[in-house]
Parts: sequence; C-alpha cells; structure tokens
Amino acid sequence: MSHAAEAGQRGNTVRSDCWVRVEPRAAGGLELRVRSKVEAMYGDAVRATCRTVLETLGVKDATVILEDEGALDFVIAGRLEVAATRAGLGNGSTFLPAAGPGFSARTTRERFRRSRLYLPGNEPKHFLNASLHRPDGIILDLEDAVAPPEKDAARVLVRNALRAVDFGQCERMVRINQGERGLADVDAVVPQNVHVILIPKVETAEQVKAVDARMEKTRRAAGVERPCLLMPIIESALGCFNALAIATASANVVALTIGLEDYTADLGAQRTLDGRESLWARQVVVNAARAAGVTPIDTVFSDLSDMEGLRQATLEAKSLGFEGKGCIHPRQVPVVHEAFAPTSDEVARATRIVLAFEDAERRGLGVVALGAKMVDPPVVKRALRTVGMAEALALLRKDWRSQVEMPSAKGRESRQEDG
Repeated sequence: MSHAAEAGQRGNTVRSDCWVRVEPRAAGGLELRVRSKVEAMYGDAVRATCRTVLETLGVKDATVILEDEGALDFVIAGRLEVAATRAGLGNGSTFLPAAGPGFSARTTRERFRRSRLYLPGNEPKHFLNASLHRPDGIILDLEDAVAPPEKDAARVLVRNALRAVDFGQCERMVRINQGERGLADVDAVVPQNVHVILIPKVETAEQVKAVDARMEKTRRAAGVERPCLLMPIIESALGCFNALAIATASANVVALTIGLEDYTADLGAQRTLDGRESLWARQVVVNAARAAGVTPIDTVFSDLSDMEGLRQATLEAKSLGFEGKGCIHPRQVPVVHEAFAPTSDEVARATRIVLAFEDAERRGLGVVALGAKMVDPPVVKRALRTVGMAEALALLRKDWRSQVEMPSAKGRESRQEDG
C-alpha cells in the first residue's frame, strides 16, 4: 500500500547528507522540489541525479521533496531509494551508483590488521575522509551503531558506499546484523567487493557456517571471483566456550575478535579499566585464534579522552598475543599503531632469527639455529612478521640484510670445535 514516507536527515547540524520525502499520487507525473545547500554550483546536477534515480526505480507519479546538505550522488541515490521503498513504490527496484576507482581494491589473508575503525552505517559524513586516518581496516557498521528503524537505510547507504567511495589502502569491512537480517545484509554487500564481514555475537559454529553459506551463494550468483573473509566476534560466555569451533567453522575465517561490552553484560559484571573480569575471555580468544591459525583481535577502548589509557590497553593486548584492536574514533588509530609497532629489541632479535633461517635454507638444513639454540618454526614465522612490519613502518631499511653480518659456516664450526 502506497503512503508518504521519508528518509535521511535534516537540520542545521547535518552535513554530507540529505532528507527526502516521497508522496505517491494517483496521476499527474513527477513533481520534484529540491532545496540544496550547494544550489549555485550543483543544483542542476542534484536535480538530474534525482530524476535519473527515480526513473530507474520506476517512480512516475509522486511528489518528491529533497533537502540537500551537500550530499554526494551515492547518498542522494540511497536516500531516494529508501524513501521510495518505504512509500511502497519501486516494486523492489534498486539503483546502483557507478563503481568508483576504489571498487576494485583487493585484500589478502596475510596483512596487517592492527586497527579497524568503526563508522556508523547511517552516517555518510564519516565515510569520505575515513581513509585519510590510515586505519588498516574501515568497518561500515550495520549493527550496534544503527537504530532499528534505520537498518534498511544503513544497508542501502553501505552498499552504495562500497561502490562509490575510495577507501584507499584500508581493508573494506562490514559488520552485519544478527540472524535473518544479517543474511540480508550479506546479500547486499557481497556483490560490492566487501573484503571482510564481521559477524556479531557469535556463540556457535553454525552461525558462522550460515553466513559463510549465504556469502558463497551470493558470491556465485553475482559472479564475484574471490570469497569474502570472515571475522566472528565473541561476545558471550557461550561464545568463549565455543571459540575454537567458531574460529575453525570456515576456511574463510581470517580473524577472531572479542566484544567486551556485551560479554561483561552477559556475565552480569561491570567492565573495569584493569579488565580482571574479562582476562580469561581474552586469553580464550587468543588461544582459539592461534590454534585455528587466524589473527586474534582485541576489543575497542571506549574512553575517547584517555589516550594514555588506550596506549596501555593496547600494550597489554599485545602482551597477551593480540595483533589488533578496534577503534571508535580516528584519533585512536595512530596510538594503536604505535603501541603495536615492534620495539627496537624485538626488531633486532627478529632480524637475527630471519638471517639464521635464510642461512639454514641456503645450506639445506632442516633446523634453524641461533647460536647454540634451536629456533622453532612458529618463532621464525613471528620473526618474519615482525621484520615485515618493521620494514612497512620504516623502522627497518629494506636493505637491512646488507648492513648485518652473519657468521660464516666456517666460523660457526670453529666455535663449535672450540666449545
């Protein structure tokens, strides 16, 4: 049944967004009323966008009012689509913006995931400049950051943003909703080259398998070549007890993370700065992730005013074995990166291990020795990752091998004979 409907935001504090009202009528064609903050330069372009979108959606007889506060085309298109759908028009049609230059960006399993910056999925003003802060990943959030009445609007905006916004070198992530709504989110974002899907409040492996199956079905139907990666979020006591099963539920799981606000609420405990109430859960997540061969990622730090507290919390997370942390504000990103960066001592030890490993490979040896001590393969793997991070952060020159002398085989043999 058709009825007047609205979408978007209006008011003096709104920026990079718009408000739309669509009122169906029995006949008379399309009446378009536009008030734009950027009328002088872009008013005609805004109207042209509106007409193109409405024509694609099949909206022919309606009064459409748009108040534009500097919204880009993908936002205008999304707001129009949602308002038309809410008004009972369009017969389920969609309007996909043209794919932008960042649409073809790729990711890999093995990459830095030190920071992931959460952006509310219904706030397009945060999308455009998010990559300038250089988080390793950007999360377009469809779950907790979006009020229930706006879930439909956020899904369309996030879908459009994945097509139109260039997120640079950041991994393109989306946190979906729970249950059937989350599976519908998967349908919307998988064809738009989402790199990682975050699955909230996971308590069983079956939840991961359901998302994975839906992702694969949608991917094949859309002709997407590469599968999306998955990051389950443990947020309850039951989730902790099933953490290993969750981490190994799909080959597409790339990381395991924890959400402590919901976890402590599930316990009936108050979340504290020293984190005693959640230490066991965090250790469970680290161990489950390591056992599954995926990356352990720590929770967010919610006090935006306490940068020193964030630094200490990140250092603690690193000491527990975590390799990344959630961020809820751009200014948290550099603090997290600095805390996760390897120290000079860590870099020095890692370079020695890497040189010993490469020397053993050249000589066809099955074991790696550092002095008189054997070095296990996991230690070598960690050293390689540390060196890679040090190189990426310019803490280590790319030609560092030429600056370090490894003892010759003859020298090692002489020392062993002397010993």
